[in-house]
Amino acid sequence: MANTSSAKKMVRKIARRTAINTSRRSRLRTFLRKVEEAIASGDKSAADTAFRTAQPELQRAVTKGVMHKRTVSRKLSRLSARIKAISA
Repeated sequence: MANTSSAKKMVRKIARRTAINTSRRSRLRTFLRKVEEAIASGDKSAADTAFRTAQPELQRAVTKGVMHKRTVSRKLSRLSARIKAISA
């Protein structure tokens, strides 16, 4: 339990930040799920449009500190490779 006033304030700040980050992470997973579903259906154009909408969201997650830069880079690379393989 927090004793000092600064510790109590930090508890409030952490709770607020956790709620925001949870919301951002959930939103991110939704965008990724839409891309995954489009890839699974085999529709290249739908997968491409879903990927284009997900890309800025993933980059925004990096700037907000929700995900690491290299993690996002890896995810984008793997998704784009899978979309490219649909037509082949």
